Amino acid sequence: MSAGQWATAVAIICAVGAVIWLSILAATRATRLHRLNVRVDLSRAALLAALDRRAVVARAIAASCADEPVCAALASAADQAEHAEPPDREAAENRLTITLAHADPKRYPVGLTAELADAQARVSIARRFYNDSVRDARTLGSRRMVRLLRLGGHSTLPEYFEISERAPSG
Repeated sequence: MSAGQWATAVAIICAVGAVIWLSILAATRATRLHRLNVRVDLSRAALLAALDRRAVVARAIAASCADEPVCAALASAADQAEHAEPPDREAAENRLTITLAHADPKRYPVGLTAELADAQARVSIARRFYNDSVRDARTLGSRRMVRLLRLGGHSTLPEYFEISERAPSG
């Protein structure tokens, strides 16, 4: 074998090795992206469940309070939050947060106060998990190899869910 043939053989072996390495890298990235998208879906379901639970507790508070305007506003805000479509859900949840902040917690039963505190804590935790999942999926989905090889298919990057956890004072 001449030197030219050796060089050609080495170049072919290197090219095949590079193709195999890139294929393995692309497959692992695609698998990781799929797992992250599943994690986003599961954390979104948990977030929606926590938000629905908070709306149910708010509706129970509205049913037990004596102040008619506050009760009606709270029931309306809870109903809007629970039945809002995804693009409007953040605004509806923010309205519910503000309405809950304006209601006097001393006027409703202690059990509901504890239930509301628990529901709001669960919303906060679920939102953090969801936004962490979205951040990870968006980070991997925006990498050059993922975009160029379309490892995410034609799916769009997930969006963050931003709501206020505490109502503004004043």
